[in-house]
Amino acid sequence: MAQRKAKFKADKKLIIDAFAEMAKEKNIDRDLLQGIVEETLSLLVKKKYSNESNFEIIVNMDKGDIEIYLMRTIVENVENSSLEIALEEANERGEEKYEIGDEFIEEITLDNINTSFGRRLISLASQNLNQKIREVEKDNIYNEYNTKVGEIIIGELYQIRRNSILVLHNKVETILPREEQIPNEPYRFKKNQTIKAIVKEVRRSGISGLPEIILSRASDDFLARLFEIEIPEIYDGIIQIKSIARDPGERSKVAVVSFDDRVDPVGACVGMKGIRIHSIVRELNNENIDLIEYSENDAEFIAKALLPAKVKDVNVQPEIRSATVVVPDDQVSLAIGKNGQNVRLASKLTGYSITLINETGEDIDLSEFEEEIGTELYKNLMENGIETARGLLETEPEELLKIKGMTKKVLLEIRSILLGEFDEPETDEMIEKIKNLKAKSSRQKKVKVKVVAAEDKENPDATEES
Repeated sequence: MAQRKAKFKADKKLIIDAFAEMAKEKNIDRDLLQGIVEETLSLLVKKKYSNESNFEIIVNMDKGDIEIYLMRTIVENVENSSLEIALEEANERGEEKYEIGDEFIEEITLDNINTSFGRRLISLASQNLNQKIREVEKDNIYNEYNTKVGEIIIGELYQIRRNSILVLHNKVETILPREEQIPNEPYRFKKNQTIKAIVKEVRRSGISGLPEIILSRASDDFLARLFEIEIPEIYDGIIQIKSIARDPGERSKVAVVSFDDRVDPVGACVGMKGIRIHSIVRELNNENIDLIEYSENDAEFIAKALLPAKVKDVNVQPEIRSATVVVPDDQVSLAIGKNGQNVRLASKLTGYSITLINETGEDIDLSEFEEEIGTELYKNLMENGIETARGLLETEPEELLKIKGMTKKVLLEIRSILLGEFDEPETDEMIEKIKNLKAKSSRQKKVKVKVVAAEDKENPDATEES
């Protein structure tokens, strides 16, 4: 004899635990979660009995109770099944004797919800519930990290990719793109290692559907926040960072000012035996940091910004934010810095366009013409020790043509630009000299070198075609 199928009985403890775990894991408020469940059940009832149906939903997350009460009027002839039920059916399903006009209340609980709505509607409700929870989770993550923009977080390195590093923070995946990394730094990190970064931006929707949280270690703000953490006087507002200029991983200039005459801003930032500044330098992969005391006097501030170079004179034009700085001959290289780094950072720190001039004569830093020269050729010139406009103009054309990327046409164009800055004309002799120089040719005829006799050595170009 076939056994009767056992009646399903919901385990309320499991339901209570499931609600609690969901609220904790998804970081969703319990009242909000309860509202989502009620809204999902409401959708379920309306799908089954139409939008006109009269019902009440009770969700008690503490007791694990989920109950739906569907109310219909008892009639003799049913015209609207959503609001009415036949007297005969009510008496069959009910436990008491009903009369026409009475209200019939159908109770739906977790024990009979499957039989009342069917698997298809239950599956639809489950999908709807998951979608709503995911939307709430997305909003919570976005709102949480949007308030953290500009703050430093400490996360766990999850994965190193070619163009980014994935960092887990409170089980939330964040991204450190390559352009926000300190150059060459990824090689010092390993999986599961902790990493500090600033929250730079939060985008509403990323590739995974969740908000995209962009971190940065290369931004000026990251350096500023590190100073706040390591130097109490900055955090307390006694010392203020006025401006920052930075080449991430290489060198930074930080202008600081003290609002207390008893506190030296530079000394406080350095700390006893350099302990404060060294902790910041280590965090930045040994990035060099120049601390500059800010001054309201623009000329004085520019002179300090060009340290370690010592300048002779500074002439400023505040209306166009331009400054001309006279530098002793032996300080020119220091003022310019490697690949023009020192003068470039000083310009960014002060907000002035800085032009360097030799003490013995007018000159212009070659970095001022980088755009006209081209970045690649500019770097090649710097590597060959040509750092100023006069330096290039005074170098023999034969030597310049040996530099990669330099041609006779390019050289004439560059000389024309530089001489124009000094209001000097190009001489016909120099133009003719450059045009007559022999450039290296990649397509040469095959030749057989002729043995030159002693009397023919005056003509070393003599060759014999093979």
